[in-house]
Amino acid sequence: MSPVLNENLIYEILSIVSEIPEGSVSTYGQIAKLIGRDKNSRLVGKVLSMSQFYGKYPCHRVVNCAGRLVFGWKQQRELLQDEGIDLKDKNHVNLKKYLWDV
Repeated sequence: MSPVLNENLIYEILSIVSEIPEGSVSTYGQIAKLIGRDKNSRLVGKVLSMSQFYGKYPCHRVVNCAGRLVFGWKQQRELLQDEGIDLKDKNHVNLKKYLWDV
């Protein structure tokens, strides 16, 4: 059964995203764990895909569990590089180096 997407949950996720420091990245799974929903990383991705309706959040700092950037979002690479994050290849962040230490 999929979780209910309510305003409180949306703002809980976005609140955590707003805390990711510049020069660091988080993963969808890491954020899901922080909100107590370990198995709901896709939910986090869904909320982030709608984040522009709730304000300005540094969603570019969130990648998948392999460090892969969002497919089709070309600006994400530029935004991360502007913060000093070097990519290990065209589409991946080095999580060992840049993963947010919560």
